Amino acid sequence: MTEGNFVDYVKLHVSSGKGGKGSMHLHREKFVEKGGPDGGDGGRGGHVIIRGNSNLWTLYTYKFKRHFKAGHGDHGGKSRSTGADGEDVYMDVPLGTLIRDRETNDIIFEITEDREERIIAKGGMGGRGNWHFKTSTNQTPRYAQPGIPGQELDIILELKILADVGLVGFPNAGKSTLLSVVSAAKPKIADYEFTTLKPNLGIVEYRDFKTFVMADIPGIIEGAAEGKGLGHYFLRHIERNSVLLFLIPADAPDIRKQYDILLDELKRYNPEILDKERFVVISKSDMLDSELKAELRAELDKTLPVEYMFISSVAQQGLTELKDKLWKMLNE
Repeated sequence: MTEGNFVDYVKLHVSSGKGGKGSMHLHREKFVEKGGPDGGDGGRGGHVIIRGNSNLWTLYTYKFKRHFKAGHGDHGGKSRSTGADGEDVYMDVPLGTLIRDRETNDIIFEITEDREERIIAKGGMGGRGNWHFKTSTNQTPRYAQPGIPGQELDIILELKILADVGLVGFPNAGKSTLLSVVSAAKPKIADYEFTTLKPNLGIVEYRDFKTFVMADIPGIIEGAAEGKGLGHYFLRHIERNSVLLFLIPADAPDIRKQYDILLDELKRYNPEILDKERFVVISKSDMLDSELKAELRAELDKTLPVEYMFISSVAQQGLTELKDKLWKMLNE
């Protein structure tokens, strides 16, 4: 999936169908002079239904089409025949999609299971035909109910990706490079900050044909929890990852300080994120000789509060051990 095809936030307008009118028909037949009322009910208006689809990874479908309208119900007919229901409209979304009310920003519901269906706009009920209103004192009612109008709603679809491992780090820490060498994903890689502007997903192949999903989240900067640097758009994707993999480059001026800043941004955005398992990798470690690596290890053993590992994506160092560690964390 290319970066341009990854859409994780769209605003849409949905409207359900209006119910059909009830019929005011009076039965007429040869030799039956006063057959009485036999008007049928109107059909129900079509629903707008949101459906989970595990084969989708993006909201790209909704990038160009923003209005969805269900069909109206047909009117009732003679001989108590009910009008046909309006055609329902199905909107397939990836798992992990939040549906919000655009006016209040409240979450209406969330889609997390494949083939899960939820009605976002309910079709109007059809009106009742005149035969329902026949009484002993009014045997030929000449009125019926109109159909009930459908619902109109402005909504927001917001995708939080479901991945096993989320890569967390400052811009240009080597997250995209790591994803490109451990999976078949082809994220954009360049030597400048914010090369990645949309999350990238890669399926990492493990031993015995096992796999897990890794997500390259765009780089976090200080102040991201307040929305700086598109922070809110980036951070929401981390909420759904089972394991958080912190990437800090070996040439960082202070590795512990960078880890603390990243952790603080996550905590300020959503304290529950800190309940997830965390692991640190020191990337670009091919720049270190054995003596520098030993010095750094001695320092990190004292200061870093979580487990860590040295890797180099370019030199393919430590990647097998990293996969082993991540698999163990995911399956403990």
